[in-house]
Amino acid sequence: MRKIPILLLLLLFTLNEAIGQSKAESSFDLELGSDATFFFKKGAFNGQKQFYPSFYIQPEYSLSWNEGLHNINFKGFFRYDPNGNSRTHFDIREMYYQYVKDRWELSIGAKKIFWGKTESAHLVDVINQTDFLEGLDGEEKLGQPMVQFSYLTNFGTFDLFYLPYSRQLNLGNAAGRPRTPVVLNDDDFRFESNAEEWHPSGALRWSHYIGPMDIGLHYFYGNAREPLLDIREDGSFGLLFPKAHQVGLDYQIITGNWLWKVESILRMGSFDNIFASAAGFEYTFSNVGNTGLDIGVLAEYLYDNRGDFAFSSLDNDLFLATRFAFNDVQSTEFLAGFAQDLSQSSKFFRLEASRRIGENYKFSLESQVFISIDDREFLSSFKRDSYLRAELIRFF
Repeated sequence: MRKIPILLLLLLFTLNEAIGQSKAESSFDLELGSDATFFFKKGAFNGQKQFYPSFYIQPEYSLSWNEGLHNINFKGFFRYDPNGNSRTHFDIREMYYQYVKDRWELSIGAKKIFWGKTESAHLVDVINQTDFLEGLDGEEKLGQPMVQFSYLTNFGTFDLFYLPYSRQLNLGNAAGRPRTPVVLNDDDFRFESNAEEWHPSGALRWSHYIGPMDIGLHYFYGNAREPLLDIREDGSFGLLFPKAHQVGLDYQIITGNWLWKVESILRMGSFDNIFASAAGFEYTFSNVGNTGLDIGVLAEYLYDNRGDFAFSSLDNDLFLATRFAFNDVQSTEFLAGFAQDLSQSSKFFRLEASRRIGENYKFSLESQVFISIDDREFLSSFKRDSYLRAELIRFF
């Protein structure tokens, strides 16, 4: 992706000069973070440690002129890991020009697009590649070069995407945790297309709100963001990004204190067709004891017809969780979840908590504990990697 940031930087400076005589508004925000991750067990591989500190910086810049008709947005990210260079990386999360006119918008550059409804997995979130160095949960994404056209109608919003380039996964180095048993380099990643990562992809999405219902439908074609296991003739293995057609549905509806949600995809290509689905509910006990506390109870079921070959290992699993939102000035939140494989012995626990400190700081905790992982599953490579992470963020 070396050429893409250079072209976008040239676009940024050129447009900035072009509007020098126009009335423009701009803003700059900066986020600095420091975290420490402690792994409860010794690593399974040589070079791994139990304590990993790191630091990150995330600048954001926005510029708009002609009363918001033209916009430029930038978000960068850099993490430094002094312990073995395992998580050190830089990414342009977003840097794009956007033109807004009446019912339509046009964006050109690198963006992050999120689709999804369920808590335990985001099956339909197919535009951006996962930033694996930021965690196993798949919440953080790499910036994706694109052209996006959006059109708002009375029957919903239509989004059309052209994606000229596909980002690869970065699974870290030998000193990192978690990591796969074999450290993969660039030669171990393969694309089905002869054009490799430059094989163009495209997507079309329709989304709409109908009363309490929120629904989305999409079609995607191009290099799949999730790789398949690639076993070679000599017995070694790597990862293959196949060309794929994918159709998907995401849906949620609110009925009283109930929130019902579902995500489903069908991915087709030269491989066996993949069908996966996540569905469940969340019930919220609001303002418990007139304290402002909201307690949510979640249950979701996940299915993937690949079974043990599912990249996420969530192929026949039940996810149960409880969410606490204190609705206080400090925005205190807490989520505890438990996943159980219904066909095997695998189970793990996840904890997320955050609280603001004053106006400029935020403290968060995150933990994932692998209680037991079946050796046939992909997650078996990480079964010694249960951890607790504490993070302090400073906002400017």
